[in-house]
Amino acid sequence: MLGTAAGLPTPQRSLPAVAVEVDGETILFDCGEGTQRQMMVAGISLCRKMKIFITHLHGDHIFGLPGLLQTMNLMNRSHPLHIFGPPGIDDFIRKVGFTLADPVFDLLVSEVCEGEIHREGRYNVEGAWAEHSRPSMAYRLTVGASLGRFRPDRAKALGVPEGPLWSVLKRGEEVELEGGRTVHPAEVLGEPIRGRTLVYTGDTRPSESVVRLASGADLLIHEATFGSELAENAESEGHSTAGGAARVALKAGVGRLILTHISARYPDPTALEEEARAIFGNTEVAHDFMTIQLQGQG
Repeated sequence: MLGTAAGLPTPQRSLPAVAVEVDGETILFDCGEGTQRQMMVAGISLCRKMKIFITHLHGDHIFGLPGLLQTMNLMNRSHPLHIFGPPGIDDFIRKVGFTLADPVFDLLVSEVCEGEIHREGRYNVEGAWAEHSRPSMAYRLTVGASLGRFRPDRAKALGVPEGPLWSVLKRGEEVELEGGRTVHPAEVLGEPIRGRTLVYTGDTRPSESVVRLASGADLLIHEATFGSELAENAESEGHSTAGGAARVALKAGVGRLILTHISARYPDPTALEEEARAIFGNTEVAHDFMTIQLQGQG
C-alpha cells in the first residue's frame, strides 16, 4: 500500500497507489502524486517490468504519472510501460507529454471498458464500472487460476493426438476427432485451480457492480473516505463510508477487507475500523507501506 489518503496528502498518508508484485512484475493500481518516491522507499524498482491501471481521472489518482514517467526516463528504463485507464487517459498522457522528454522506453496507453482488460502469463485483470462523480473503473486481479491441469495421459488414452488439439482442450474447448467423436475438456483436465484474487475499487459509492466483481475474492481493497456520521457527504460526493465498504465485502463474500482512501479528517482511523468490523469482522484500515501476502492456490 504505497498511498492511502483521500484527496490530499497528510504527514502520515500519501496519495492513492497500490503496488502488487506478481512473478517479478509490478502491477500498479492508481498513481497519486509522489508515487515514484513511495516506490523508492518501498524498494520497488522503477525499471522492472510494470503495468499501471488507473481507476479514474481525478488528480489525486493520476498526478503521479508525469513524475513517475520522468523519473523512469532519467533512470534509462528499458522495459516497455503499459498504462490502462478509463476514456480520457490517453489524452491526459499526451497533454502532459509536452512537459517531459521523449520517453527512452516504449509507452503504450489503452482506454478500458468492462470485462477482461488484460491477460498475461499467470494473471489476468478484469474491470467493472464503479459509482463515482466521473467514470471510475474497479479492477479484479486474478493470479494462477486455471481450468485444471492438463492430463496428457488421459488425452492420449482418448485418442487425441499431441499438438494443436491439446491447446484447444487446455483452453476449455471441446474437440472433434476423426469419425465424429467429441472429447470434452472435463475428460482431460484435473480439478479447477481457483488462483488468488484481489479487487481494488478506486473511488466509489457502495455498488452492486463492485459486489459482483469482488464475489469470492481473497482480498478487497475498498475506499472508505468517511465514517457513518458523514454518510450524506459520501453519497453526494460518490464515496463510501467504512460501514458501506464493509457491507460490500459481506455481500461479495470476500476473505479480507482493507479500507483505504482515508480522509484527512481521521488522523486516528480507529473509529472507521471499528465501524467496519461491526459488519465485516476481517477488516483493517490500510497505512502507507502496509504489506499483504496473498496466500492460496495457484
